[in-house]
Amino acid sequence: MKAVILAGGYGSRLAEYTHEIPKPMVKIGKEPILTHIMRIFSSFGCNDFIIAAGYKQEVIFDYYKDSVRLQKEFPNLEIVNTGKDTMTGGRILKLKDYFNENENFFMTYGDGLSDVDLNELKKFHDSHGKIATVTAVHPPVRFGELEITNDRVTNFEEKPQAKAGWINGGFFILNYKVFDYIKDDTTMFERQPMSKIANEEKLMAFKHNGFWKCMDTLQDKLILDKMWNEKKAKWNK
Repeated sequence: MKAVILAGGYGSRLAEYTHEIPKPMVKIGKEPILTHIMRIFSSFGCNDFIIAAGYKQEVIFDYYKDSVRLQKEFPNLEIVNTGKDTMTGGRILKLKDYFNENENFFMTYGDGLSDVDLNELKKFHDSHGKIATVTAVHPPVRFGELEITNDRVTNFEEKPQAKAGWINGGFFILNYKVFDYIKDDTTMFERQPMSKIANEEKLMAFKHNGFWKCMDTLQDKLILDKMWNEKKAKWNK
């Protein structure tokens, strides 16, 4: 199964780096987060990648195509310029010709890391036969979480995963039919297409209670760096 990684946005909330490079090229440890994401898929035997690039797409192209080591590690890597200002849905639509009718494919974002079991995700998707499956995750909280009983703190957790509520964690499986729900470059996938698919009861959630983190800000990057440097990178198989 092919894996699409959306890697074309401006990443403006990480402007400390993204004024020079696209967000997926920001490094965790010594390598771009994009490499970490591809290795998650590779660890499950998924090695066909399509990178939907856009903003500063030449940086992505030069990095992976100029390295013999990376060409050997990711021999089936296609980098597609989907436009600098294209929205997420538009980027997906521009890849339509890369898939056969009724083909399923993975899709995720170029800034999220997780220890999600992709084999179980695929098994779940195959079992229901709907158009789309989204990996649902618990949102991380910004501050330490307290459990209080009769004014006494009974448990303290420093920035745990929230225990209630679910959010879109990326790591989708989509069927070719999804292209019918995307109008043009201006379509944001997370709005009209996903809402319509959900309203038609064709969107399923694969609940993941394990590790997930999005590199949205400088603080997120530093947290991921720390995990990597201390050999506590939960996404690393």
